[in-house]
Amino acid sequence: QVQVRESGGGLVQAGGSLRLSCAARRSIFGIIPWAWYRQGPGKQRELVAGITSGGITNYADSVKGRFTISRDDANNTMYLEMNNLKPEDTADYYCGPDPPGSTWVWGQGTQVTVSS
Repeated sequence: QVQVRESGGGLVQAGGSLRLSCAARRSIFGIIPWAWYRQGPGKQRELVAGITSGGITNYADSVKGRFTISRDDANNTMYLEMNNLKPEDTADYYCGPDPPGSTWVWGQGTQVTVSS
């Protein structure tokens, strides 16, 4: 059963910005750490950025200084602000618990395409 909905993706030129949103069911958002993941063409899914309920964040080296993760626990929503986008950021972006666990059902994701 899909329990999240990702949105905000699109087509942008290199150097542009996007803001992704992740809306989760209240019953699962809770106080656990959450993260954004991405899967590029022909690549495995990778963690992009994570955030604990206390606001502690971590980022993949490839996005440090460009992406900012945040969460709004009152509204069971998480965001990913992406700036200075690069073609290598092109991927489907997903949200989920960190770690997701073997039973996690991924949402449909949101597609980000960065043109050079």
